[in-house]
Amino acid sequence: MEFRQLGRTGERISTIGMGTWRIGVYSTPAERAGQVQALRRGIELGCNLIDTAEVYADGRSEEVVAEAVDGSRERVLIATKVSPDNLRHDDVIAACDRSLKRLGTRYIDLYQVHWPNPHVPIRDTMAAMERLVREGKVRYIGVSNFSVSQTEEAQDALSNNELVSNQVEYSLVQRAPEADVLPFCRRAGLTLIAYSPLARGRVPHGKIPERVCAKYGMTPPQVMLNWVTRDDRVVAIPKASDPAHMQDDASSVSVRFSDEEYRSIGGGQGSSH
Repeated sequence: MEFRQLGRTGERISTIGMGTWRIGVYSTPAERAGQVQALRRGIELGCNLIDTAEVYADGRSEEVVAEAVDGSRERVLIATKVSPDNLRHDDVIAACDRSLKRLGTRYIDLYQVHWPNPHVPIRDTMAAMERLVREGKVRYIGVSNFSVSQTEEAQDALSNNELVSNQVEYSLVQRAPEADVLPFCRRAGLTLIAYSPLARGRVPHGKIPERVCAKYGMTPPQVMLNWVTRDDRVVAIPKASDPAHMQDDASSVSVRFSDEEYRSIGGGQGSSH
């Protein structure tokens, strides 16, 4: 597994992490056990970043994560998110305490604002985030779905901490972050956490050269993960729903393509690796 720095911290996170949207939605104990197994397989393969949120499956996603990391908590970096309905100071504190309980942990490695809320001053939210850091409940602060100006405002609202990441949708199909968010992350030393890096299954076969797949023995989804993480500032969190898929995801960055090959995929830019 390839590892990268989280923001400007000394923390090393896996380039391929694990997303948990829809994990926690299950009909039988066996289905839940399969979700736990997939996450544990990812940990075995070196994927040490697990991303969840309080709103995923009404909190059950965090509970599944708790079961999956039981016995290996120190080996993983747990990232979760506070919903935009809970961004007032006291609500952030209470939401964090609920997430800690569901996750079965004393601390959250990366606590992220899931979406901005224009009706709540960002200073209120960030004051709560810094309090959580002081109390040892949170190690690092991040945002999600923030524009460049919103990210700058959030950073300016922090007194003693730096933002370390912005989590946005980014894939070969959704390339909007290349216009401003990714360049900003490079300049500001933030990690861009790419969610839906496989475009929710919409694999654009016409944009993935067969010669690249053949040369590296990769499937189109593996090429998509390799491509979206071609920049050192980017890590990806494909959904960790199946142990077999975890093997494919983890091995997608075992080798890096040439600049020409990256450019040939979707007509994109070369590598900044």
